[in-house]
Amino acid sequence: MNTKTILITLTSFIAGAVFAFDPPSVGSAAPDFSLTDANGKPHSLSQYKGKTVVLEWFNPECPFVKKHYGSGNMQKLQQEYTVKGVVWLTIDSNAPGTEGNITPEEAQKITASWKTHQTALLLDPEGKAGRAYGAKNTPNMVIINPEGKIAYEGAIDSKATPNPADIPNSTNYVKAALDESLTGKPVTTSQTKPYGCSVKYKSS
Repeated sequence: MNTKTILITLTSFIAGAVFAFDPPSVGSAAPDFSLTDANGKPHSLSQYKGKTVVLEWFNPECPFVKKHYGSGNMQKLQQEYTVKGVVWLTIDSNAPGTEGNITPEEAQKITASWKTHQTALLLDPEGKAGRAYGAKNTPNMVIINPEGKIAYEGAIDSKATPNPADIPNSTNYVKAALDESLTGKPVTTSQTKPYGCSVKYKSS
């Protein structure tokens, strides 16, 4: 095996190790998972069958995440739709020792100080749920309809910047998809390219 072949093989392996998982296609069955929240309570997707569920990948140190929480945009979305019966699960899939990984105690402090309104902040240090959904960025958003099918996957909005000033002039894909889905309409924009910090998965 010559040097060029070895280099190509090694590069492919590294790329495969990082991006060996793709998000399930829109319209397909959402993979089930079971994770514990900041209080140690287990949550599985299957327990919310029949409800609309939002999955939001999270890293409290990521400037793109801070854009939406520091401005109150994410909390406003969470509150607006959880009062309508939507289950909102925020997931931290960053591995121990990496940026964004949080302990249950840190998660409790964040939900209190940031005044969040999600149903639960779930800890996924092994990255199993994140890999199952091909989540590569924070934030990465997924909407699951009451039939358990993926209705939307991708970015929170159309402005891929960490600047909160861009929020008012952006298209909020999650809000638009939820409004359509909750009224029984097909989601017009069902997939977009997520943006943000990379999820730091545990190496397998």
